[in-house]
Amino acid sequence: MATTKPAITLSALDMDRLETLMEKLPSNFAGLQALQAELNRADVLEPHEMPANVVTMNSTVRFTLLESDKSQTLTLVYPKEADGSPDKVSVFAPVGTALLGLREGDVFALPSPAGKPVTVRVDAITYQPESAGELHR
Repeated sequence: MATTKPAITLSALDMDRLETLMEKLPSNFAGLQALQAELNRADVLEPHEMPANVVTMNSTVRFTLLESDKSQTLTLVYPKEADGSPDKVSVFAPVGTALLGLREGDVFALPSPAGKPVTVRVDAITYQPESAGELHR
């Protein structure tokens, strides 16, 4: 399995919102450093330039855990929308941070609670606000 992370792309709107949110959080907030590292390595595009196959905030993404061949669908949300429902994941959760900015077909390693990384493949973005024209400042 490759240890390099796939390239990621973020919309300027998502970047602005995430940076504003992160400025208000304590430096020891869970997931803050990992998310900041991802933002630092991202290519940034204007929302209207965002390809439809990229995971953005509020996107719904289907992915497969390759070791178990288990498929899962989640919507990537801001922490205030992460209400504990099984179909939403906060961008600060490890899987949320890992999915942000990936493209369909990307494969990456995700740390698991058991300590052994699992390999994840992004199968489809079934909803993306940018391609649906549903952007709100």
